[in-house]
Amino acid sequence: MAERAELERAAALQGEKVRKLKQEKAGAEQIAEEVAKLLELKAKLGPDDGKHKFVLKTPKGTRDYNPKQMAIREKVFNTIINCFKRHGAETIDTPVFELKETLTGKYGEDSKLIYDLKDQGGELLSLRYDLTVPFARYLAMNKITNIKRYHIAKVYRRDNPAMTRGRYREFYQCVNDRRILDGMFAVCGVPDIQFRTICSSVDKLDKTPWEEVKNEMVGEKGLASEAADLIGEYVQNNGGLDLIEKLLKDPKLSKNKLALDGLNDMKTLFQYLELFGVTDRISFDLSLARGLDYYTGVIYEAILIQNQGEQQQQQNDHTEESVSVGSVAGGGRYDGLVGMFDPKGRKVPCVGVSIGIERIFSIMEQKAEASEEKIRTTETQVLVAAAQKKLLEERMKLISELWNAGVKAELLYKKNPKLLNQLQYCEESGIPLVAIIGEQELKDGVVKLRDVSTREEVDVSRENLVEEIQRRTSRF
Repeated sequence: MAERAELERAAALQGEKVRKLKQEKAGAEQIAEEVAKLLELKAKLGPDDGKHKFVLKTPKGTRDYNPKQMAIREKVFNTIINCFKRHGAETIDTPVFELKETLTGKYGEDSKLIYDLKDQGGELLSLRYDLTVPFARYLAMNKITNIKRYHIAKVYRRDNPAMTRGRYREFYQCVNDRRILDGMFAVCGVPDIQFRTICSSVDKLDKTPWEEVKNEMVGEKGLASEAADLIGEYVQNNGGLDLIEKLLKDPKLSKNKLALDGLNDMKTLFQYLELFGVTDRISFDLSLARGLDYYTGVIYEAILIQNQGEQQQQQNDHTEESVSVGSVAGGGRYDGLVGMFDPKGRKVPCVGVSIGIERIFSIMEQKAEASEEKIRTTETQVLVAAAQKKLLEERMKLISELWNAGVKAELLYKKNPKLLNQLQYCEESGIPLVAIIGEQELKDGVVKLRDVSTREEVDVSRENLVEEIQRRTSRF
C-alpha cells in the first residue's frame, strides 16, 4: 500500500508539472516527454477496477508525425535527395535487421547500444545500428568496388535520447583525420591498446569540459596524467590552413608518419575546399574524434550554431536560455570496413556522410511554428465541386478525367455537399482551385474554374480544363 501511495504522489506531481508546462506554452517535445513520464507512472499504478487499460504512448525516443509534420519532413527529405541526385547518386535499400555477427565489433564502445533480437529460425539477429556497416556488407557480398549511393532508412539504438528542439541556426562543418588523432595519441604517450578508448573520451569534448574528459581518461581509463595533459594541449586547437601548417612543423607530430600523412591530406582537402569557396564554413578541429571504430581517415561533422541575430535577441531577453542542437550530420572515410566482410580481405576505399534528419526536422518544425506559416498537407491542385444537388455522378466523371490526365484532384464524399462547404474546405486545406459544375455548365460543355485566393471565376471548356489547371498551379 505504501508503494502505491508513493506512486500516486509521484503521478500527481508529474500531472501538475505537465499542466504547468502547457500553461507556459512550453515546446511540444518537452511536453510530450513529460506526458510520457506521467503515463509511465500511471501504468505502474495499474487500473483500480480490475480491468486492463492500454497505455496509449509511443516508446521512449520515438514519436508519431501528424500530416502537418509529415509535410515538413517530406520537404526536408526532398531537399536532401535532390542534392544527392544533383551529384549523381543512386539509391539502395537493405534489411532492417542483420546477422548479429555482421554488426558485432564494428562500433567500439557503442556496440552496447545495438538492439539484439530473439533467435529466429536458427539465426541470431540484431536491428541495424547505422546504414554504413550494412552498406559495407552489401558491397562485399555483391563484389562492388565503385558506387555513389544514398540510403534513407531508420536505424535503431538502445539509447536514452534527449529530444531537444532546435531554433534558427547556421551550418558549420568541423573536420579532422583519424590518422592525426592516432599520431597525436602516439606522440603523447598513449599505449596502442588504449587508442580507441581514449578516442571515445575525446569525442565527448563537444558536450563536456576538458577537465571532465581528462578525469575520465585518467581516473576511469588509467591513462597517465602527463599523457592526458599533452593531449589537452593539442585537442583544444582549431583553425584552418594556418593550423595545419603549424602542426606540420610541430617537433613531435612531424616525426610521426600517421600524423604526417593525415596532415598532408588535410592540407590538400583545404586547398580543394578553397576552390569550392566554402572555407569560411569549415574548421579543422583537433578535438573532433567520432567514436566509431571503423573510421580510417578524414572525419567530419556538421554542427548548428546560433546566428548573430538570435544571439543579440537572447542578450536582450535574459529569461531565454540558449538551446543547442549540436551535430546534424557526420561521417568520414572507412577504407577497412568492406575488407572485414571480404573473404580475401580486399580493401575498398569508402567515404560517406550521415544526416541527422530528426534534428533538422525539429528545427524546420519550430521555424514553421515561429513564422505561423500555413503548411499544406496535400498537393491537391483542384477540388471538383457541384453547384446543385444530384450531381455526384458528374463530379465522379470529371474527377476521373482529371486523375487520368495526371492532375491531383479531390472531391467531397458527401452525396450533395453545399457549395459553401466545398469552398471552405479548399480554404482550410490550401487547395488553390475549384472546378465547379452545375446544370448550365454541363449543357454548355464548360467548367467554372475558381481561384480560391482571389475568388475570380472563369468558364473553361472541358477539353482545355487540364491544360488550364496545370498552367495555373505550376508555381505551387
